[in-house]
Amino acid sequence: MAKSVYALSREATIINELGLHARAAAKIAELAQQAESKIWLLKNEEKVDASSILDILTLICPKGTKITLTAEKKSDRKILDGIAAVVETGFGE
Repeated sequence: MAKSVYALSREATIINELGLHARAAAKIAELAQQAESKIWLLKNEEKVDASSILDILTLICPKGTKITLTAEKKSDRKILDGIAAVVETGFGE
């Protein structure tokens, strides 16, 4: 079995009516920029830098989309948990 390059991962579902739009992407990017390691956002086979608003928007995630958040270091557990919480509460909208 191959070892994953990611130390941590979290799954989340986009629940807000507007999906993953610019303001929501900005909230994710702000949190991801605080991490010690690279945070990635994955949708199906696509992977983008979670600290980049533009990269996040290229995924096109409407309501109901399942995403995976990953971190390269275990020390970023709180960052991943924070991003997952923001997603799962509808970005405070």
